[in-house]
This record gives sequence, structure tokens and C-alpha cells, in this order.
Amino acid sequence: MDSRLKVVVIGGVACGPKAASRLKRLLPDADITMVEREDVVSYGACGLPYYVEGMFPDVRMLTETPVGVSRTPVFFEKAKGFRVLVRTEAVSIDREARTVKVRNLDNGKEDELAYDKLIIATGASPFRPPIPGLELDNVWFMKRLEDATGMVDNIEAQGLRRAVLVGAGLIGLEVAEALRVRGLDVTIVEMFDQIMPQVLDREMAALAAKHLESNGIRLVLGERVTAVEGNGKVEAVRTNQQVLPADLVLVAVGVRPNDRLAREAGLDCDPRGGIRINAYCQTSDPHIYAGGDCVVNDYVHPITGATIYVPLGSTANKHGRVIANHIAGLTSPFLGVSGTSICKVFGYTMGRTGLTEKQARELNLDCETVLWSGPDRPHYMEGSQPIVIKLIASKRYRRLLGAQVVGLGDGAKRLDVAASAILFEATLDHLEYVDLAYAPPFSPPIDPIVTAAHVLLNKLNGLANGISPLEARKRMEEQKDLILLDVRTPQEFEAVRLPDERVVHIPLGALRERWQELPKDKDILAFCKVSMRGYEAQRILNAHGYDRVCFIEGGLLAWPFELWTPGT
Repeated sequence: MDSRLKVVVIGGVACGPKAASRLKRLLPDADITMVEREDVVSYGACGLPYYVEGMFPDVRMLTETPVGVSRTPVFFEKAKGFRVLVRTEAVSIDREARTVKVRNLDNGKEDELAYDKLIIATGASPFRPPIPGLELDNVWFMKRLEDATGMVDNIEAQGLRRAVLVGAGLIGLEVAEALRVRGLDVTIVEMFDQIMPQVLDREMAALAAKHLESNGIRLVLGERVTAVEGNGKVEAVRTNQQVLPADLVLVAVGVRPNDRLAREAGLDCDPRGGIRINAYCQTSDPHIYAGGDCVVNDYVHPITGATIYVPLGSTANKHGRVIANHIAGLTSPFLGVSGTSICKVFGYTMGRTGLTEKQARELNLDCETVLWSGPDRPHYMEGSQPIVIKLIASKRYRRLLGAQVVGLGDGAKRLDVAASAILFEATLDHLEYVDLAYAPPFSPPIDPIVTAAHVLLNKLNGLANGISPLEARKRMEEQKDLILLDVRTPQEFEAVRLPDERVVHIPLGALRERWQELPKDKDILAFCKVSMRGYEAQRILNAHGYDRVCFIEGGLLAWPFELWTPGT
């Protein structure tokens, strides 16, 4: 009688292969079988937009190891030591008998696989909104290898030139760049009034949108798609306000967990979708584990303790490791995720970790925020690029709650520092002294994430009176009698400026002698390129008895609205 531990894994993309490979290393005698309904396993779906863009020639490279070996069933059997059945669908789970009924999709033959431990890693499927016309030719979703290859083939064969993308999230933006690089006219329709509504706060999203538009992307925000129209093939997309010509449509409005098998087996699932699991990725049946995009209850936010759904391949791989560890007797719980998301579009990094300001205020958290802008490395270094950072922190506990980055500079490094700080419950006082790597090719002496923490600490300590660009714009619209104090150099002032007649230009170097020119009975909004000088202007005027002074955070670099330049 075979006494080896029998493990069946359903799903072969991210969590499943990770769990099986790790478990085989921990328990070499385990009998592991992985089933996958597609004909490919262990592929990097997040790379699909970059194949569409043409950044690598063969989509099958997404199924290869770093040294170019294809991750086929033979590879997993020979290199990893477990069996893989492709084109095999898991039909049902018999929890009492501990078997899984499977069906070969090529010949229809059914079989039963016995298990001691079962791992469900069925992932998620693109959400198909109830929009008429999604069955038309040249309507695409971006999930499988065939989605990317089919889109590229049809663009080339049919000469497709007008693309409408439904949804301004991560996938939508990445594919937008890919199609623009291929020469298509690209329009993005988003039902919210900003891009990346689940990732960025409004002013950060506005900066990112400005960059997209400067690269030829048309944004249609605050409109809802009501139909995709055409005769066999896509011809147009109708919104609640207009009709947009199109011969290619991508629908990228999120995904839904594939939890049917679990539900039919009587496992505990969330009413909104997703299998509920504990900290060790166990379902309500201790012999059945689940991980990846098909689960929901593991996503416990380290700040709020609430469950969130952020389907990412990075998280799925973490789940696979936790599952394998627990089955092998290594009890290492999954600590949850803080919602870290990032993408790069036209060289512009956009990302966030932790809570947005909007989320923090919806949770009634007493928070303070800051917007900082500046170069990601010393200005004298070749390749130095600007970056904008937003931090959100608890006023009472001074704990970092969230961070966002946008810009051409290295935002990923700063976002990773913030994600680590959130995981370890760091305060701003911790963050300002973290010993980050410094050399001019990598960062200024004080790293941008630390500088941003300094400014936020100055606000919490009552030194800095900064306001966001959105608040500044609101005051400019509502208050007629205010002063916009530009403290940049004359050369900077001539090159670009705020298009407002209330602007008063006094360079910072002259402000200590000319402060009497400013009235004390008006609100003064000071600013410069990044508002370091704006903050200094605030402190100078405070010292002379001005108590109605603030500075516009991020300066003109982070100003998401219109600016005057010569010739405009």
C-alpha cells in the first residue's frame, strides 16, 4: 500500500506551481499531481501587455525559466518531481471521499484523483460587465497568452487603428501604452472621474493623467460604457454621453475569483466572491487549502484588519509558499497585504501602498498628508528624474498609513521602503532615520522618501503649513482676495508660471528685504518649483508676524492643472 502523502493541486499558473514545487522540496516523498485546464502552465500573465507592445518577440517566453527552459509538464516532472496534467479540468470535489473528479478536455475521459491534501489555486477570470456587444469580434480581455497573441495578430492582419479601452486601471494603462507604441489611436473610458481610482488619490491621478495625455492617450472620464456596437466586428463604443469610433476594444474592469468548485463543495466563501481561508491558507475544510486570486479572506490589511481583494501574482506566490510550509509542518502564517500596486506607463511610475487618503478618511482615521516633489537622485547626475511622493500618516500615533508615487524617477524603490515601514508598523520618526543606501548614482544624501517624511513631520510638529494642489486650486476659485507668492528665480518665472493675475513674484533671495511689500490681511500661498523655497518663504513671513501664510505642496512640479509657458 502506498503510504506517501497524496496532494492534488487544482490550477497551474502561479500559486499552484509554487505550492507544488516548494512542497516537493520539503517532502521529497510526497505524491503530487497538479491539474490545469489550459495547455500551458506557470506563465507570467502580467507580462502580456509588454508582449503586445513588442518588448519581446515570442509570447512563450512568459512560460520559460530565466535560463530559457520551457515550464512544460515534462519540465515539472523531471526538474521538480511532480506530475502535471494539462487540458484537464477539475469537475467536482468529494470532500467525504477526498477525491477530485477530473475530465480530459481533449477526449472527454473522466477520472478520480485521491488526495490527503487538496490545494485550490483556480485564479480569477476577467469581469464581463453586462454590456451589449461584448461577443463581437475584436473585443478583447487580457488574461491568457491567446488574448495577447490574438490581439497582435488581428492588429497586423486587419490594420486595426482605433482602440477604445474600458477601464483605467493597471491593465488598461499598460495596454494603452502598448497600443500607442504600435501606432493606434487610443481612448480610455473610465466610469470614475479619475484614472486608477482604486490606487491613487485625485491629485496624484491627475498628474498621471496629464502625462498620459501628453503621450497621445485620450481620456474619457466620468462616463459609463453602455454598449459595444458593430456588425459582426466592433465599430463603435457607446457611453452614456457619446459614441466613440473603434475597431478594437479591450475590457479591463477587474477580475472575479474562480470559486465555483469551492462553493459546490460546500466550502465557506465570501458572498461577494472568493474562498475564505485562515492565516495558513486553509479553507473551512482543514484538508483543503486555497490561494491566489480565487481567495479573499487572507487579504487582511495590516492597518485596518479588514479584508481586501488585490489579485496579484506576487501574492499568489506567497500563498503557495505558506501552503507548502503548513502541509510540511512549518507553521509560518501569511501576514496579509497592504494593497501595494505599481505600473509604469510611458516611463512614468504610478503606484501606491497602504491606505489612500480617501480610504483613511472613509475609515474616520485622523490623518495628515503631504505631497513632496523633487529629483530621485542629485541633479548633477545623468538620468536624474523628478518624482512626486504622497504620504498619509496617523496624527495621533505618527504611524505611516500609506504612500503613493508618480513620476519619471525611481518610484518603486521608495514605494518598497514605505511598504516595509507599514508592515513593521513604523512611525514617521522611525522612517526619518532609516539607514538607506546612499551614493549619487542612486539617491540624494537624504532619500526622497525620507525627505517626504521630514516635511510631514514638520506639519505634524506645527512648523510647516502646507496645502495640497487640490486645496490650493479650491482656494483660488473660492477666494478672490489672496496672493500667490512665487519665490523662484527670474529665469524660472519667465519660463513657466501659474496663469493667475494674483501672482506676486519675489525671489526667495530677496524676500528677507522685501517682505513689507506683502499685506498681512490676505491669505498668501507661497510656492516654487518643488516648494522647498515655498516652505522657507512661509517660515520667513511667519517670523515677521504673518499668520495667514501657507505653501503649495509639491510646487509647480506637482501642479496637475494648467500652467503658462511662452507661446501659450
